[in-house]
Order: sequence, then structure tokens, then C-alpha cells
Amino acid sequence: MDILFWLLIIVCFIFSFVGLIYPIIPSVLMIWIGIVLYHFAINSNELSWISWTMFVLLTVLLFLADFLANLHFVDKAGGSKWGMRAATIGLIIGSFVLPPFGILIIPFALVFLTELMQKNTAEASLKVATATLVAFLSGTLAKALIQLIMIAVFVLDVVF
Repeated sequence: MDILFWLLIIVCFIFSFVGLIYPIIPSVLMIWIGIVLYHFAINSNELSWISWTMFVLLTVLLFLADFLANLHFVDKAGGSKWGMRAATIGLIIGSFVLPPFGILIIPFALVFLTELMQKNTAEASLKVATATLVAFLSGTLAKALIQLIMIAVFVLDVVF
């Protein structure tokens, strides 16, 4: 039975990375499901309080990294609130249209068009759209690294 639970845990961890490409899948939630599954189904005494603390802190850091990357790059480029909303809508739509490239192309195009409709020049709109793309890519990279650290903390605590 443990083998089945281990397979489910591994699948959850894999899906957490799929969630980086398909934002409709909650990445960090998949990691937490794997951790909680291990705790309740395999061994409730194995994970230390240090690991649980690390999981919580890394989860907070994961959300902050994504938010701060968007805030930094888009604000620095002069993006509007409507542009940030367009980027969010574009991510959702892009997850289903031309995956995985849709999550890059659709938000970029929507932000560009939204900023143009805000009476920005084409050059300023392109700058904001590019900043949105850079923010998404840097936030995704940061989230991937934090997720790897969370999984490494889990594995190290379980193995050692």
C-alpha cells in the first residue's frame, strides 16, 4: 500500500511543476497534498517541526516571489492596473490556447493592446508588455526553485 501512496506523492510533486506551465493547476497546493499524504498515510512522526516550518516559510516566499516579480517589472515599466489585469486574464486564457506558448503570447498581446487602449504609445505599450513577460518568466523561475527546495527539504527529512 505504501508504494501506491509514494506514487501519488511523486505524481503530486510532478504536477506541481506542470502547474508552472498550466497556472490552472495550483503548484504549491500539489506539493502540500504530497506532504500531507505522506504525513497521514505513511508516517505521521517522520517530518520534523523544522521541515513543517520550512514548508510554511517557503510557501509564503513562493507567493511573495511571484507577486513581487510582477510588481517590480510591471510598475518599473509604467504598467497600469488594467495592464496587470489583462496579464492575469491572458495567463488563464493562454493556459488553454496554444499551451505552453499561450501563457507567453496571450498575456503579452493582451497587455500590449490594453496599454494601447489606455492611450499609451506603441513603444510604451511594448515596454510594459515585455516587462510583463519578463515578470512572468522570472516569477516562474523563482517558483520552480522554491518548489525544488520544498521537495528537497521533504526528501532530506524523510531519508535522513
